[in-house]
Amino acid sequence: MRKVSTDFNDKTIEYEQLLSDFKTLLKKNNLKFTIQREVILESLYNSDEHLTPESLHHLIQDKFPNLNTGIATVYRTLALLEDSNMVTSLSFGAQGKKYELGAKEHHDHMICTECGSITEFVDEEIEKRQHQIADALGFYMSDHSMQIYGICKNCKK
Repeated sequence: MRKVSTDFNDKTIEYEQLLSDFKTLLKKNNLKFTIQREVILESLYNSDEHLTPESLHHLIQDKFPNLNTGIATVYRTLALLEDSNMVTSLSFGAQGKKYELGAKEHHDHMICTECGSITEFVDEEIEKRQHQIADALGFYMSDHSMQIYGICKNCKK
C-alpha cells in the first residue's frame, strides 16, 4: 500500500484501495460488508491517534450517533484487521491495546508509562544499525518494531 499523501486526490485513491482490500478480506472470511465495518476502517484511516477499541467506539458514536455500532463489532473488526496486518497494535498489558492503521510509513514509538501518551519517531541511524546488526548475525530481518517506555516531558514537570 502506498504511503499517506497530503494531496487530496492521492489520499482519496489510497483510501479507495484500502477499502477495496478490506472488502476482499471480508469476502475471504465469509463476512458481510457493512456500513459499521466501513466506518471503523474510515475512522482509523482518518485518525492521527493510537486508539483503544473503546476510544474508537466513542469516536464513532459521537460522529455517527444514528449508526448502531456495538463495541463487539469494533473488537471483532480490529482483530480481523490486525490479523491481516491492515492495522497494528501496541500492547499496554492489562490496560489493553491501542491501534493504528498499518499503512503508515515505518516509525517507532516512545510510550509514557504515566499518562499513556505515544510519540512516533523515525531515526535513520537506528534503522541503519538494526540492519547492520541483523546482517552481522546472519539474520534476515523482515520487519521490526521498537517501543521505548519512559516518562514524557509533560509528566516530568
